Amino acid sequence: MNKTILYIGNDLTKSTRYTTTMDTLSYLLCDTGYIICKSSSKQNKVLRLLDMCIAVVHLRNKLDYVFIDTYSTSNFYYALFTSQLCRFFKLKYLPILHGGNLPYRLKKYPKFSSLVFNNSYKNIAPSGYLKYEFEQKGFKTVLIPNVIPIHQYPFKERKKIAPKLLYVRAFAEIYNPTLVIEVLKELKNSYPKAILCMIGPDKDGTLEDVKQLINKYHLNESVEITGVLSKKEWHKKSENYDIFINTTNVDNTPISVIEAMALALPVVSTNVGGMPYLIQHNEDGVLVEKNNPSAMTTEICKIVEENKYSLAINARKKVENFDWNIVKSKWMKILQ
Repeated sequence: MNKTILYIGNDLTKSTRYTTTMDTLSYLLCDTGYIICKSSSKQNKVLRLLDMCIAVVHLRNKLDYVFIDTYSTSNFYYALFTSQLCRFFKLKYLPILHGGNLPYRLKKYPKFSSLVFNNSYKNIAPSGYLKYEFEQKGFKTVLIPNVIPIHQYPFKERKKIAPKLLYVRAFAEIYNPTLVIEVLKELKNSYPKAILCMIGPDKDGTLEDVKQLINKYHLNESVEITGVLSKKEWHKKSENYDIFINTTNVDNTPISVIEAMALALPVVSTNVGGMPYLIQHNEDGVLVEKNNPSAMTTEICKIVEENKYSLAINARKKVENFDWNIVKSKWMKILQ
C-alpha cells in the first residue's frame, strides 16, 4: 500500500511563479509512488496557518508522515502550531530546515524550539551547517541535501568569462541586494562594459533602494531588473551571463546557488551561514566576507582576468551529487 505524506509549506508557486523545494520534492516522491497532499496555497498568512492546521486534522487518519518546511522568520510559527497538532494526533512529523537564521531562533526561543525539534520523528537538514548547529543544541538531525533533477540543467561551457553578473534572489534586506549595485559600480572602473541582471520579487521594499542606487550611480543602461521569472525562464536567461553573485547577510544553502552551480556559472558569494558548507573557496566557487563590495569586486576581477572557469566545472561536479538518483536513497531510508 502506498504511503501518504502531508507536506506543510508555502505552496505558492501558482501565484509567485517560484518553483520551490516543496514542489520539486513532492513531484519526485509522487513519481516514486508516495501519495502527497500539500498545504497551503492561501495568500493570507493567517488563513494559510488555519488551512495547514485543518489539513492535519482532516487527513490525520490517512497519514503516514507529515513534512513541515521550517523557516527562521515569522513562518516558523507554521511549524510550531502544525507540529503540536501532529503530536496531539500522534503523527510522525519531519521538520525540513530551511531558514539560514534558524540557529538564532534556537538560541532566542529555546522552549518553542524544543517543542518542535525534540518531538519530531526526524529533523531534516539540507546542509551540514544546519545539521551542525542543531546537533550543538542537542537536536538529532539527518542530512539530506536539497534535490535537483540534474538533467534539467544544461551545462554551458563559457570559454571566455566576461563581467556579466547574474543575481537570483528576492529583493529583501536579509539578502542585501544593494551590495550588488555597489559591486557593479566598482567593477565598472576596470570593466566599463560590465552588466548585471537581477531576478526576483520585491519582499520588503528593498527594490526601491536598489533602483535609487542605480540612478545615483548612473547605471540604468547596465542593469536589467526582470521581476520574478519561472525556473525555465531564468535558466534560459542565465545563458547570457557569466558570473553568479550571492550577497546575502544570512543564508543556509540556497537552491538558487545550487542551480547556478548546476548551470556551470562561477559563483561569488558572501561567506555566511551554510555557504562554506556548500562552496569550497577557490575550488568550486569564491567566498568573501559579507557587506564588502571591494572584496567581492576584487574576486570577480580575478575570475575574469584569469578566466577561472575551473570553478564552474568543479561546482557542476559537486552538485551532481544532489541529483534525485543519489538523494532518493536517503529519503527511502527514513520513510520505510
